[in-house]
Amino acid sequence: MKLIHKATLINEGRSFTGSVLIEGERISKIFENDVPENILQRCSEVTDARGLYLIPGVIDDQVHFRDPGLTHKGDIATESRAAVAGGVTSYMEMPNTNPQTVTIAALDDKFELASQKSVANYSFYLGATNDNFKELLKVDKKNVCGVKVFMGASTGNMLVDNAKTLQQIFAEVDLLIATHCEKEDIIRENAEVYKKQFGEDIPIKYHPLIRSAEACYQSSAQAVELADKYGSRLHVLHLSTAREMSLFDNFPLKDKKITSEVCVHHLWFTDEDYARLGARIKWNPAVKTRSDRDALREALKSGKMDIIATDHAPHLPHEKEGGCLKAASGGPLVQHSLQAMLELSLQGIYSKEFVIEKMCHAPAALFRIKNRGYIREGYFADLVLVNPAKPYTVGKNNLLYKCGWSPFEGETFSHTVEKTFVNGDLVFDGGKIIDTTFGKALTFER
Repeated sequence: MKLIHKATLINEGRSFTGSVLIEGERISKIFENDVPENILQRCSEVTDARGLYLIPGVIDDQVHFRDPGLTHKGDIATESRAAVAGGVTSYMEMPNTNPQTVTIAALDDKFELASQKSVANYSFYLGATNDNFKELLKVDKKNVCGVKVFMGASTGNMLVDNAKTLQQIFAEVDLLIATHCEKEDIIRENAEVYKKQFGEDIPIKYHPLIRSAEACYQSSAQAVELADKYGSRLHVLHLSTAREMSLFDNFPLKDKKITSEVCVHHLWFTDEDYARLGARIKWNPAVKTRSDRDALREALKSGKMDIIATDHAPHLPHEKEGGCLKAASGGPLVQHSLQAMLELSLQGIYSKEFVIEKMCHAPAALFRIKNRGYIREGYFADLVLVNPAKPYTVGKNNLLYKCGWSPFEGETFSHTVEKTFVNGDLVFDGGKIIDTTFGKALTFER
């Protein structure tokens, strides 16, 4: 037995001093008062957690770990280690790898790969294309997080732009449909305007004007319209504009069939940061204006948006060079997402309890993940200890991403992740990875 002793538990809207007993993979007892002496004596490990926050492990529903086929950028081994160093104990990974995860066989291969490499828990999306509808119907919804539909991002043959195929997916796929929403024809038209002015070397500051608010809104509106028409279970990923907020309701999460996600970079950066960081903050959808960022922050608070994720998508530094048309889109974030959000709590934008709700509890509830996302007796012991009084400066010396850089380099956060437990095993401790055990495939109560 292991005991995490006298921590400040942040869980289900409360903060209180308590202790958590771990037996095997699970939480066996939560003590709000003193721990009985006979329990203390039976524990093989006691972690003195006074002054530390104890939270459920973060669940990130959107990452790109680049495995298989793009492993020069990152892989399941390296990026899952960066994840647990940031307090992320479970992730859901995207299908635009090489080969693309668009068949059940490719999906099974990825689960097998993770079982041998991932120190965090995992699930994987099956990707939709214009011609793999029959594969989508074979997905086991108890063991797969969802189907991913690129409704406007040209990613090889994964752009689903056939109206009949989209209709079939929304009408007949009995699983969560996660969408990337940007309208491709608007993006192309905008790009041509700036090509006439700058040629092929369009400055990076025009990225949010090419992949514009209108491109996002029209595509998101189409997805919501289809979901409304067919009663689909829709989850719209990485919303980035104020205008899109009009498409969503602030009902309780349990009552929603249409849900949404916001990413850390859209809550943190604005288009003012392109001058300082250039393509390091180039994502699709683009980081947009301060007013967009503020609207996203408020919509999250009001319940119009449901969860916080990262869209972690590493590229090597040379791949991020160039302007709008040349620099790769995406960046590494899983190691610092929790710290960034806790920083916003210190700034008074959110409470720390709210951050835990949107990063831990809500993803578990939204995807109906079995026995994770909360500090509850009988649940898996996916737990994180955070020191709120120990500043942490992001630098080359402490990055675990394979790509070797972060848009947060030089940033000093007020909190440090001290320890991370996955399924009861200590996998990160004082800056060091302990990779003697592997995570488990997530299961879903559907």
